[in-house]
Amino acid sequence: MVRQELSVLMLMPTLAEPEHFSLAEKIIFTAAVLTSGWLFGQRFGVVLKKILASKKDPNFHLFPIGKRVWDFFWEVLCQAKVIRERPLPGLAHALVFWAFLAFALVTLNHCAVGLGIGFLSPDGLIGRWYFYFAAAFALACAAGIAGLFIRRFLVRPRWLGAKVSWESGFIAFLIFALMATYLASFTVADSSVAARILWWLHTAALLTFLPLIPHTKHLHLVLSPATIFLSRGTFAEIPPLRDGEKEGEEDFGLVAGTDLTQLVTLQTYSCVECGRCTEHCPAANTGKLLNPKEIILGVRAYLNDLGPASDQPLLGKYNSQEAVFQCTTCGACEFQCPVGIEHVPILVGLRRGAVNTGEWDNSYGSKLFLALERGSNALGISPAERDKFIQKQELPIFDGSQEYCLWLGCMGGYDPKGRDIITSFVQVCNFLGVSYGVLRKEKCTGDPVRRLGNDLVFQQLAEANLENFAQNKVKKIISICPHCVRTIQEDWKEYGTPPEIEHHSEFLARYKDKIPHPTQDADHAANSGHAPATIVFHDPCYLGRYRNVYEEPRAVAALAGNLVEPPRNRERSFCCGAGGGLAFLGEETGERVSHNRAAELVATGAQTVATACPFCNTMFRDALAATGEAPPQLLDIAQIAARNLPAAEPAALASGD
Repeated sequence: MVRQELSVLMLMPTLAEPEHFSLAEKIIFTAAVLTSGWLFGQRFGVVLKKILASKKDPNFHLFPIGKRVWDFFWEVLCQAKVIRERPLPGLAHALVFWAFLAFALVTLNHCAVGLGIGFLSPDGLIGRWYFYFAAAFALACAAGIAGLFIRRFLVRPRWLGAKVSWESGFIAFLIFALMATYLASFTVADSSVAARILWWLHTAALLTFLPLIPHTKHLHLVLSPATIFLSRGTFAEIPPLRDGEKEGEEDFGLVAGTDLTQLVTLQTYSCVECGRCTEHCPAANTGKLLNPKEIILGVRAYLNDLGPASDQPLLGKYNSQEAVFQCTTCGACEFQCPVGIEHVPILVGLRRGAVNTGEWDNSYGSKLFLALERGSNALGISPAERDKFIQKQELPIFDGSQEYCLWLGCMGGYDPKGRDIITSFVQVCNFLGVSYGVLRKEKCTGDPVRRLGNDLVFQQLAEANLENFAQNKVKKIISICPHCVRTIQEDWKEYGTPPEIEHHSEFLARYKDKIPHPTQDADHAANSGHAPATIVFHDPCYLGRYRNVYEEPRAVAALAGNLVEPPRNRERSFCCGAGGGLAFLGEETGERVSHNRAAELVATGAQTVATACPFCNTMFRDALAATGEAPPQLLDIAQIAARNLPAAEPAALASGD
């Protein structure tokens, strides 16, 4: 069988290559290669110098390297993220990329042939096999690039941008020409004039394409593999501010070009302008000024014009301060980016620069900062109100003997609806016999000021809370707020070692089989004459994309009925609009993000909207009411879990007394 296949292969047409080149042709070819390489190097060298001239990233470590190698293999070589998030165009892009990999050896041999030292012979078994192997990818690449051309220039999705780039069209033509001339070479004889013409046409396309790469968005072909490999390692990780390298030198965030780090510069030059970030951005989708793609391109334009040594402000001519402060830090942009750009740290860095230097003037923001600097919670309410709530609900005080410290947070301790969630969760804990207690005093975790860029207030809050945990010997924490969980678990590490913490969805999912719930099977529904209740679950950004927790809250929500999914769910969930401190910054411009999402949830026809975040719950109260006269019920998963419990046990039973 193998011999027959080899015989067939040897009888198939071979790749035609000119049999010899004159000295003049070799000189012309060599000069063309050197010129093309020089033109490439001239521009790429400028970009590389700007990357290397930027500040070093604080707290960056190359090791452990295992995850980096895996990410490189999965996202770069396998193109998994490109395909997963946008399947059809993603596959077309992957076919082009894989063809480039397959053609690396073909291109090297092509150049060697021009110098009379070709190392892959079309007449040899290995060469013949490899040329046909590459031909298969050439066909796939031609189809892929044609599809991408049609999409960009005929279909033209709005997130790609209103301006049609002639450069993209010309480069698509060059790539198609490379594949077409290669495939055509299988149809002519080595000694024919056509073979020589095709060889030179292929060479012309190749050597024209090379110097265009660093001048266009196709620079990502060179830089994005490095960008992905050198990522910070944690989703939406906000890096610490740098220690002053000189006496009196302070880091306030991304204020000017001198503050741009090597990773930021590398990432901005890696942008492929695909618009995936724009497509999923809640601000861009509701008529706001913010467009995450334009933020990255604005920083790139700054670097092109002024460079990383400039002391000119980053916000103003190149990027809008208003746009930067419209970000909800939901992370949809960063999650979607196929080339490893970390948008959230860049946006927060720009906010830091504006806030820490006093350039941001916002009355709501100033009120929030003052409330947290002088008080304990983002709502600006007296701590005495939290004490009254604890006493009324007879919540046990954490004394170190209980298994869990129940973190109330700003919303759970002060917001009326947030208190309802805490009350329901406490009922479940009491029913399960889980021991817990609350701290006598809490300060906000600092989530809103961290995301708004006020590092001073955030540091004060983090250090005070860490000291409070240490004094009370807290080892394990439960919180109803994914923002609190993320901030304690990741952001506080800059100032100490936080205790272990989990979200209440993870806790409830672990005990779901012990929580009573109504029978919702078909027989029960038929006998009762009522259809099972339908529940639609809204994925909070800080629980889903930030922590990859999707199944646990759904398992709890399903206790109340049949789950249905909105069109945008799980990792593609649409933000409620509260994140990034925006819950405290007053009315939005344009369409409200929460109203956009609420309309989508209501359109599922579900009778209940389930949430797992008190901020989402807050944002949807008015938003759901605005959708019609009979909006669906809004419940946190803790309230769903507590609905069918027997009469509440006294809270004191959970104190361990």
